[in-house]
Amino acid sequence: MTTGAQPGPLAPPPEPAVGAAVRDTRQGRVGIVMAHDGPYVQLRPLNGGREWDADPGRVQLLSPAELLSARLAEVNERSRRRER
Repeated sequence: MTTGAQPGPLAPPPEPAVGAAVRDTRQGRVGIVMAHDGPYVQLRPLNGGREWDADPGRVQLLSPAELLSARLAEVNERSRRRER
C-alpha cells in the first residue's frame, strides 16, 4: 500500500532570481542574473562588464564556495594583467 501523491513529470527548475550568482554551462562563464528577458536570462560578469543572454535551462546556481572561488579567480586574473 502506498500513500501520498504519485510523482508527476519533472518540472523545469525555477529561474534564478535577479542578483543570484550562476554558471552559464553553455559558455563556461560565471555571472550575476540581471534580468529575465523573454526566453533568456541576462547575465553580467561578477566584476561588471557587458551582459550576455543565457538559456535558463543551462544556468546553475553557485554554492557559496563556488562563488568565492570565481571571485578569487577574477582577482588573480586582474593581478596578473597588472604585472605585465
